[in-house]
This record gives sequence, C-alpha cells and structure tokens, in this order.
Amino acid sequence: MRLTSTAPRTVLGAGALIGLQALVALGFTVFLVFQAFGGDTSFNTGTVLGEAAYFAVLTAGVAACSAGLLLGKTWSRSPSIVLQVLLAGAAWYALGPSGRPDIGIPVGLGCLVTLVLLFHPATTAWAEGLEDE
Repeated sequence: MRLTSTAPRTVLGAGALIGLQALVALGFTVFLVFQAFGGDTSFNTGTVLGEAAYFAVLTAGVAACSAGLLLGKTWSRSPSIVLQVLLAGAAWYALGPSGRPDIGIPVGLGCLVTLVLLFHPATTAWAEGLEDE
C-alpha cells in the first residue's frame, strides 16, 4: 500500500480541511459521551448515547473521505462534495433560523473553501484521470 499521494495540492488541501471537520465531529461525539455520563439528570442517557453513536458513524464517514483524498483516491471526491453541500445547509440553518452566526459563518466558509478546492480544474482533471495529459 502506497502512503504517498500524487494528487494535486488542491486535493490534499481539501482532504486536510475535511480532516479538520472530522476532528471537530470527533470532539463533539466525545462531548456527547461525557454529557451522557456526567451526572446531569436533565438528559436521557440513552438518547444522548444514541446521538453519540449516530455522530460516531458520521464522523467515520467524514474521516474516510479525508483519508481518501489525502491518499489520492479518486472515489473520495464525490462523497466529499456531497458532505460539503450537506454541511453548508447546516451552516445556513445555523446562520438563519438558529441565530448562531458564531457557528454558521466559520462552518460555511470552511465548506465554501473546500468546495472551491474540490471543483478546481486541477482536482477535476485528477478525478477524471487526465492529470498526466
């Protein structure tokens, strides 16, 4: 197995940004587990643990997208684009109905930068196998 990537810098940058998203998601998942066992009786422990399990599965998917991009695997571009579009929707909701621009703005900007990298001509050529031509 090759651990070096021949992918363009745009792909590696997108992979790094998605890796950062995976780390944030992992931190939130750990927070939920601590919240479930923290002794606060206002939360239903089973519900919070179920939510943590759900976020753990999502985090694994985000980490897989990041690893795929960083290793130069072309399969990871499409799910990464879908991930960024879904996360941009969450950022939009944080900005609007939730009234949390402190969360929505950085998440939205991160999605925008990542999408620009994923749609960059060098990334598209790499995904189509045309980077050598």
